[in-house]
Amino acid sequence: MLLNCTSCQKKFIVPDSAVTKSGRLVQCGSCGNRWTQYPVENTNLIKKKTIKKINKVKNNTSKKNLYSPEYLKKKYGLEINKPNYSSNKKLPVGKKSENSFGFYGYVIVLFIFFAAVFGVLNLTKDLIILKFPVSENYIYYFFEVIEIIKISLTEFINQFNN
Repeated sequence: MLLNCTSCQKKFIVPDSAVTKSGRLVQCGSCGNRWTQYPVENTNLIKKKTIKKINKVKNNTSKKNLYSPEYLKKKYGLEINKPNYSSNKKLPVGKKSENSFGFYGYVIVLFIFFAAVFGVLNLTKDLIILKFPVSENYIYYFFEVIEIIKISLTEFINQFNN
């Protein structure tokens, strides 16, 4: 069965058994419009002709690169110029090089930073407690929480190893 969207007129081919006599709520995959479709009688001849036309159109259309420089220039008047940077030339001021630090680089640096802070805090916790006796409970609770997180992560990883 050939369906036409009531809004954008896009055509869809669906099996005849998909639409019952009581009708079926369908939705256009292109514009999202919804309507109730009822079966159409005597559509075999029309369906065959329409399928042939659709197949001809599909076979005749060549796939165009919508983002090619020629298309962008013709359609929107844009020109794409690729900069030619050689290894001997310096980048213009304010331009970043193509080799950046990246997301995972920042994650690794952040992990190393927190590990260093925890290490320094662990080494100096006795000195901090002597200097600030009120902070003793907070420091011990903090390290207890870190130990619980470490145990939880270890058990989580071991769960997949077994």
